[in-house]
Amino acid sequence: MPLRRVPVIPDEYFPAYVVWELTLRCDQPCAHCGSRAGGPRTTELGTAEALGVVRQLKERGAREVVLIGGEAYLHEGFLEIVRALREAGIRPTMTTGGRGIDAPLARAMKDAGLHSVSVSVDGLAPAHDLIRRAKSSFESATRAIGHLRGAGLLVAANTNVNRVNRGDLEPLYEHLRAQGIVAWQVQITAALGRAADRPDMLLQPYDLLDLVPRVAALKRRAFRDGITLMPGNNLGYFGPEEALLRSVKEGGRDHFVGCQAGKRVLGIESDGAVKGCPSLQSTPYVGGSLRERPLGVIWDEAPALAFARHRTPDDLWGFCRACPFAEVCMGGCTFTAHALFGRPGNNPYCHFRARTLAAEGKRERLVPAAPAEGRPFDHGLFELVLESTDAPESAPLGPPERLVQITRRP
Repeated sequence: MPLRRVPVIPDEYFPAYVVWELTLRCDQPCAHCGSRAGGPRTTELGTAEALGVVRQLKERGAREVVLIGGEAYLHEGFLEIVRALREAGIRPTMTTGGRGIDAPLARAMKDAGLHSVSVSVDGLAPAHDLIRRAKSSFESATRAIGHLRGAGLLVAANTNVNRVNRGDLEPLYEHLRAQGIVAWQVQITAALGRAADRPDMLLQPYDLLDLVPRVAALKRRAFRDGITLMPGNNLGYFGPEEALLRSVKEGGRDHFVGCQAGKRVLGIESDGAVKGCPSLQSTPYVGGSLRERPLGVIWDEAPALAFARHRTPDDLWGFCRACPFAEVCMGGCTFTAHALFGRPGNNPYCHFRARTLAAEGKRERLVPAAPAEGRPFDHGLFELVLESTDAPESAPLGPPERLVQITRRP
């Protein structure tokens, strides 16, 4: 697609927070992986090309780069890229499953200048190992936290919540607190990639009525424990606990301010494809390739990156169009909504929405309508069914596999 200039205000929009997928090579075949990581992309950026990207990020004012994969440490130039980011004055951080992190690698990461690491822990051992589809994955993630802390790195954790692990949140918090984490991000599993192949794994919108108050209660405990617990951008929205959930400081009045893709957030895929958020679907949201155009040109001129800069309530539909928070929220998380309906602007994963419908004796149910194609960051399609709150749970919607059996636990 040819690029056309999109007017921007440089001081207002810049890639402050960048999430960079160094490689799709991975050492765990996770059941919920949005990028379907495993083997590398066929045309991934080499180390020399990646160092050139670091220079471009510095020129555009990037403040923090989160290195991800697959597993970022499986890229041949991982430590060199970390070092280059630090020397460029950009804070290098990382999100990892931690399976391959031992004490020597942790020390090397610290020596290269890595600032902090977030380790993905998706439940206690039974749920985590099932989701990660790797035996003893929970143990290796826990060991990784210890190795990273031992090397002097700040260590956080992140958790994808779904119907497999939703019962684990409270004991998982206790486990992570005992490991000495400084922060915990909690988000919901979106219907992207492999998760789209497992609809029974996904939360239903009305599950937020139970989940969000529990996360809020954990956040109150986290404040007392000196841990920063934050919801991901696809969890919450304008329920009674909104200010508590979004605020970094106890007693804060923060709230969700809409999708920041292409405004202050940038995603880079391992082959150099650029999009406004790392989790966005590739086909509709990639604005260009770093092998073909400089980062600054893509950021300034690609319409695919500018959608959130110009979104208005007129772009919303369904419940979100008439919502009293429409002008601020703008339909919540873009990639989560797009993964359900093939377009953004109507997001049933909303606490305010679930509460509003529940007060009317109603709830929304997502029903699969079309499967995903099997590509990184792809999605299927879902239909949204409005039903009574006392309607029985439907028959299983997904494949008859062990994962489905576990989702039926009380």
